[in-house]
Amino acid sequence: MSKEPRAVLLLLSLVIAGHAGRLLLGAPGAPPGELLAPPLHGDADPSRQRARATQLARPLSTHETVDVNQATAEEIARLPRIGMSLAKRIVQDRGSRGLFRGPGDLDRVPGVGPALLAAIQGKVSYRGAGAEVTTLSSDARLSTSGSYGNSEGPRGKAPVDLNSASEADLMALPGIGRARARSILAYRREKGSFAAVSDLGRVSGFGGALVARLAPLLVVR
Repeated sequence: MSKEPRAVLLLLSLVIAGHAGRLLLGAPGAPPGELLAPPLHGDADPSRQRARATQLARPLSTHETVDVNQATAEEIARLPRIGMSLAKRIVQDRGSRGLFRGPGDLDRVPGVGPALLAAIQGKVSYRGAGAEVTTLSSDARLSTSGSYGNSEGPRGKAPVDLNSASEADLMALPGIGRARARSILAYRREKGSFAAVSDLGRVSGFGGALVARLAPLLVVR
Protein backbone atom coordinates (compact mmCIF):
# COMPACT_ATOMS: atom_id res chain seq x y z
CA MET A 1 0.00 0.00 0.00
CA SER A 2 1.31 3.45 -0.93
CA LYS A 3 2.00 6.13 1.65
CA GLU A 4 -1.01 8.28 0.63
CA PRO A 5 -3.75 5.68 1.33
CA ARG A 6 -2.07 4.79 4.62
CA ALA A 7 -2.14 8.46 5.65
CA VAL A 8 -5.83 8.73 4.76
CA LEU A 9 -6.63 5.62 6.80
CA LEU A 10 -4.70 7.00 9.77
CA LEU A 11 -6.60 10.29 9.67
CA LEU A 12 -9.93 8.46 9.45
CA SER A 13 -8.95 6.30 12.41
CA LEU A 14 -8.14 9.38 14.50
CA VAL A 15 -11.46 11.03 13.58
CA ILE A 16 -13.41 7.89 14.49
CA ALA A 17 -11.53 7.51 17.77
CA GLY A 18 -12.21 11.14 18.64
CA HIS A 19 -15.94 10.82 18.02
CA ALA A 20 -16.06 7.59 19.99
CA GLY A 21 -14.32 9.20 22.96
CA ARG A 22 -16.72 12.14 22.85
CA LEU A 23 -19.73 9.81 22.84
CA LEU A 24 -18.36 7.78 25.74
CA LEU A 25 -17.10 10.61 27.99
CA GLY A 26 -19.03 13.68 26.99
CA ALA A 27 -22.58 14.62 27.81
CA PRO A 28 -25.10 14.32 24.96
CA GLY A 29 -25.19 17.50 22.91
CA ALA A 30 -22.07 18.86 24.56
CA PRO A 31 -19.90 21.18 22.45
CA PRO A 32 -16.82 19.57 20.87
CA GLY A 33 -14.34 21.42 23.08
CA GLU A 34 -16.01 20.64 26.39
CA LEU A 35 -13.71 17.70 27.18
CA LEU A 36 -10.71 20.01 27.03
CA ALA A 37 -12.09 22.48 29.57
CA PRO A 38 -11.39 21.51 33.21
CA PRO A 39 -14.35 21.77 35.60
CA LEU A 40 -14.44 24.82 37.82
CA HIS A 41 -14.00 24.28 41.57
CA GLY A 42 -16.74 25.55 43.83
CA ASP A 43 -19.33 27.95 42.49
CA ALA A 44 -19.03 28.23 38.70
CA ASP A 45 -21.31 31.27 38.51
CA PRO A 46 -19.02 34.26 37.69
CA SER A 47 -21.39 36.74 39.33
CA ARG A 48 -21.37 34.80 42.62
CA GLN A 49 -17.58 34.43 42.43
CA ARG A 50 -17.24 38.22 42.02
CA ALA A 51 -19.63 38.81 44.91
CA ARG A 52 -17.60 36.48 47.16
CA ALA A 53 -14.34 38.16 46.14
CA THR A 54 -15.82 41.57 46.92
CA GLN A 55 -17.08 40.35 50.30
CA LEU A 56 -13.66 38.98 51.28
CA ALA A 57 -11.82 42.09 50.09
CA ARG A 58 -13.83 44.64 52.04
CA PRO A 59 -12.57 45.83 55.46
CA LEU A 60 -14.35 44.70 58.61
CA SER A 61 -17.19 46.89 59.79
CA THR A 62 -17.09 48.54 63.21
CA HIS A 63 -18.71 45.70 65.15
CA GLU A 64 -17.74 42.80 62.88
CA THR A 65 -15.35 40.16 64.21
CA VAL A 66 -13.56 37.11 62.82
CA ASP A 67 -13.49 33.83 64.74
CA VAL A 68 -9.93 32.58 64.23
CA ASN A 69 -10.94 29.10 65.36
CA GLN A 70 -13.47 28.65 62.55
CA ALA A 71 -12.73 31.17 59.80
CA THR A 72 -11.08 30.29 56.50
CA ALA A 73 -7.77 31.82 55.49
CA GLU A 74 -9.61 34.21 53.16
CA GLU A 75 -11.79 35.44 56.04
CA ILE A 76 -8.84 35.80 58.45
CA ALA A 77 -6.98 37.82 55.81
CA ARG A 78 -9.63 40.53 56.19
CA LEU A 79 -8.24 41.39 59.63
CA PRO A 80 -5.99 44.47 59.82
CA ARG A 81 -2.34 43.85 58.89
CA ILE A 82 -2.94 40.17 58.09
CA GLY A 83 -2.25 39.11 54.52
CA MET A 84 -3.09 35.81 52.89
CA SER A 85 0.32 34.30 53.70
CA LEU A 86 -0.03 34.89 57.45
CA ALA A 87 -3.70 33.88 57.36
CA LYS A 88 -2.70 30.52 55.88
CA ARG A 89 -0.08 30.05 58.61
CA ILE A 90 -2.74 30.72 61.25
CA VAL A 91 -5.06 28.10 59.72
CA GLN A 92 -2.19 25.62 59.43
CA ASP A 93 -1.15 26.17 63.07
CA ARG A 94 -4.77 25.76 64.17
CA GLY A 95 -4.97 22.44 62.35
CA SER A 96 -1.69 21.07 63.69
CA ARG A 97 -1.60 22.43 67.26
CA GLY A 98 -5.25 22.93 68.15
CA LEU A 99 -7.63 25.82 68.63
CA PHE A 100 -6.56 29.21 69.95
CA ARG A 101 -7.75 29.98 73.48
CA GLY A 102 -6.85 33.65 73.28
CA PRO A 103 -4.22 36.16 72.14
CA GLY A 104 -1.47 34.28 73.97
CA ASP A 105 -2.08 31.22 71.80
CA LEU A 106 -2.35 33.26 68.61
CA ASP A 107 1.03 34.78 69.44
CA ARG A 108 2.63 31.35 68.88
CA VAL A 109 2.13 31.69 65.11
CA PRO A 110 5.25 33.04 63.37
CA GLY A 111 4.54 36.57 62.20
CA VAL A 112 2.10 37.40 65.01
CA GLY A 113 3.51 39.71 67.65
CA PRO A 114 2.54 42.50 70.05
CA ALA A 115 1.96 45.11 67.34
CA LEU A 116 -0.29 42.84 65.31
CA LEU A 117 -2.23 41.66 68.37
CA ALA A 118 -2.85 45.30 69.24
CA ALA A 119 -4.00 46.04 65.68
CA ILE A 120 -6.60 43.22 65.65
CA GLN A 121 -7.73 43.71 69.24
CA GLY A 122 -11.51 43.72 69.37
CA LYS A 123 -11.72 42.28 65.85
CA VAL A 124 -11.16 38.62 66.74
CA SER A 125 -12.99 35.99 68.76
CA TYR A 126 -11.87 32.58 70.01
CA ARG A 127 -14.62 29.96 70.13
CA GLY A 128 -14.73 26.27 70.90
CA ALA A 129 -11.40 25.88 72.72
CA GLY A 130 -12.82 25.43 76.20
CA ALA A 131 -12.24 29.11 76.93
CA GLU A 132 -14.54 32.07 77.15
CA VAL A 133 -15.72 33.60 73.89
CA THR A 134 -14.05 36.96 73.81
CA THR A 135 -13.64 39.96 71.59
CA LEU A 136 -12.65 42.18 74.50
CA SER A 137 -9.31 43.81 75.00
CA SER A 138 -6.89 42.31 77.51
CA ASP A 139 -7.67 45.13 79.94
CA ALA A 140 -11.38 44.34 79.78
CA ARG A 141 -10.83 40.62 80.26
CA LEU A 142 -8.74 41.24 83.36
CA SER A 143 -11.23 43.67 84.83
CA THR A 144 -14.16 41.26 84.34
CA SER A 145 -12.32 38.32 85.89
CA GLY A 146 -12.77 39.74 89.38
CA SER A 147 -10.35 41.64 91.58
CA TYR A 148 -7.38 39.82 92.98
CA GLY A 149 -4.27 40.85 94.80
CA ASN A 150 -0.93 39.22 95.48
CA SER A 151 -2.46 36.21 97.24
CA GLU A 152 -4.56 34.97 94.33
CA GLY A 153 -4.60 35.28 90.57
CA PRO A 154 -7.56 34.94 88.18
CA ARG A 155 -10.06 32.17 88.97
CA GLY A 156 -8.36 31.59 92.35
CA LYS A 157 -4.97 30.65 90.96
CA ALA A 158 -1.83 31.85 92.68
CA PRO A 159 0.10 34.53 90.78
CA VAL A 160 3.06 33.42 88.70
CA ASP A 161 6.51 34.02 90.16
CA LEU A 162 8.68 35.69 87.53
CA ASN A 163 11.81 34.24 89.10
CA SER A 164 10.78 30.58 89.14
CA ALA A 165 8.11 30.19 86.45
CA SER A 166 8.70 27.64 83.70
CA GLU A 167 8.13 28.31 80.02
CA ALA A 168 4.74 26.58 80.26
CA ASP A 169 3.76 28.67 83.31
CA LEU A 170 4.56 31.86 81.47
CA MET A 171 2.77 30.82 78.27
CA ALA A 172 -0.41 30.26 80.30
CA LEU A 173 -0.55 34.01 80.95
CA PRO A 174 -2.64 36.18 78.58
CA GLY A 175 -0.59 37.83 75.86
CA ILE A 176 2.51 35.67 76.36
CA GLY A 177 3.37 33.19 73.66
CA ARG A 178 6.41 30.98 73.31
CA ALA A 179 8.67 33.80 72.07
CA ARG A 180 7.92 36.11 75.01
CA ALA A 181 8.17 33.29 77.53
CA ARG A 182 11.62 32.40 76.23
CA SER A 183 12.64 36.07 76.36
CA ILE A 184 11.82 36.09 80.08
CA LEU A 185 13.86 32.94 80.66
CA ALA A 186 16.77 34.39 78.69
CA TYR A 187 16.62 37.59 80.75
CA ARG A 188 16.81 35.56 83.97
CA ARG A 189 19.83 33.66 82.70
CA GLU A 190 21.67 36.76 81.53
CA LYS A 191 20.60 39.42 84.05
CA GLY A 192 19.62 37.43 87.11
CA SER A 193 16.41 37.48 89.12
CA PHE A 194 13.74 40.14 88.74
CA ALA A 195 13.73 42.63 91.60
CA ALA A 196 10.17 43.78 90.84
CA VAL A 197 7.37 42.99 88.41
CA SER A 198 8.02 46.35 86.73
CA ASP A 199 11.42 45.00 85.62
CA LEU A 200 9.51 42.94 83.05
CA GLY A 201 9.48 46.12 80.96
CA ARG A 202 13.22 45.59 80.37
CA VAL A 203 12.55 42.31 78.55
CA SER A 204 12.35 42.40 74.77
CA GLY A 205 8.74 42.37 73.56
CA PHE A 206 7.19 43.79 76.74
CA GLY A 207 5.86 47.32 76.57
CA GLY A 208 4.39 49.34 79.39
CA ALA A 209 0.78 48.51 78.51
CA LEU A 210 1.41 44.77 78.49
CA VAL A 211 3.36 44.90 81.77
CA ALA A 212 0.48 46.82 83.37
CA ARG A 213 -2.02 44.19 82.22
CA LEU A 214 0.14 41.34 83.50
CA ALA A 215 1.08 42.94 86.83
CA PRO A 216 -1.93 41.58 88.78
CA LEU A 217 -1.03 38.06 87.60
CA LEU A 218 2.63 38.17 88.60
CA VAL A 219 4.72 38.21 91.73
CA VAL A 220 8.46 38.40 92.49
CA ARG A 221 9.82 36.24 95.32
